[in-house]
Amino acid sequence: MKKSSVIGIIIIAIAIAMIVVIYTDSSTYSTFTEAKEKQTELYVVGVLNKEKDLHYEPKVDANHFSFYMYDNDSTECRVVFRGAKPQDIERSEQIVLTGKMVGDEFHASKILMKCPSKYNEDEVEVIEASTASTTVPGMPATGNR
Repeated sequence: MKKSSVIGIIIIAIAIAMIVVIYTDSSTYSTFTEAKEKQTELYVVGVLNKEKDLHYEPKVDANHFSFYMYDNDSTECRVVFRGAKPQDIERSEQIVLTGKMVGDEFHASKILMKCPSKYNEDEVEVIEASTASTTVPGMPATGNR
């Protein structure tokens, strides 16, 4: 075999591997109904139900936050997040959750909020909260920024 043929085969193999990785890693937004059926970690997008209370009591458990959210199909579900309450979640225009259903609750491992920017009216600010944040004794818990 010629050297150029071997290099061509290697380039084609790398391209196929990249396509497979991108295809398996690409995910689409799901609904709470799909999350109940699949029982795997999914992305669910929706809006906060502002008519119901947000439950966060840092003196009792600083790593427990729950709220109600509507998905794109207008299905309401209780969301439990094992982390501190994300700042300005009440202002969010849209919420993207990463997690899975446990019973009738959606247990989120990450919360991505799309909020109106405080600087420009036409821009959207994106804030991410994750359960992987670290806390220092005596310091307030902060999410990834």
